[in-house]
Amino acid sequence: MSEHYYSNKPQTESKPRQWKFTLLGSSFLFETDAGVFSKSEVDFGSRVLIDAFEMPKVEGDILDVGCGYGPIGLSIAKANQERFVHMVDINTRAIALAVKNAQVNGVQNVRIFESDGLAAVGDIKAAAILTNPPIRAGKETIFKFYDDSFGKLVEGGELWVVIQKKQGAPSTVSHLEEKFSEVDVVEKKKGYWIIRARK
Repeated sequence: MSEHYYSNKPQTESKPRQWKFTLLGSSFLFETDAGVFSKSEVDFGSRVLIDAFEMPKVEGDILDVGCGYGPIGLSIAKANQERFVHMVDINTRAIALAVKNAQVNGVQNVRIFESDGLAAVGDIKAAAILTNPPIRAGKETIFKFYDDSFGKLVEGGELWVVIQKKQGAPSTVSHLEEKFSEVDVVEKKKGYWIIRARK
């Protein structure tokens, strides 16, 4: 079976590269590598999510689940320095890159650590959880993450998901509506849906 970017310890030969990208008005220098998601540029779905995200009007930390080398969590943290952002990924290579990218870009209001979904997150209560979920992990894995997210949010907290229509956006909306009090599609762009589910 071929290795995916949600492998815990990628065996792909390391080929680090660096490039600059502007997110939320800040210029970032990112280091990426083989074996991590979207190593050549910030992927379109993540960019749409970053631009669409609005901070909920409730207190609490922010969680970036499946953070990869860090574009979502680091850009949200840099633009919202009064909030603390926890960034998790199952991929140890991605975690090491995210830590390095936080240091290089001077982002200090973050904690970056390894976790399979929300398994190692502990008793954090989040105002918002953002994710660009690993579609190849399968619907069962992704839906379990949605369900687990509900328990990690404060009352009024929000789960923000970017997912392509053809990869299951409508079924994501239906699933979230079973548990969350309010579910909206806040943006549709080139087949990508930004879904916000409020607890």
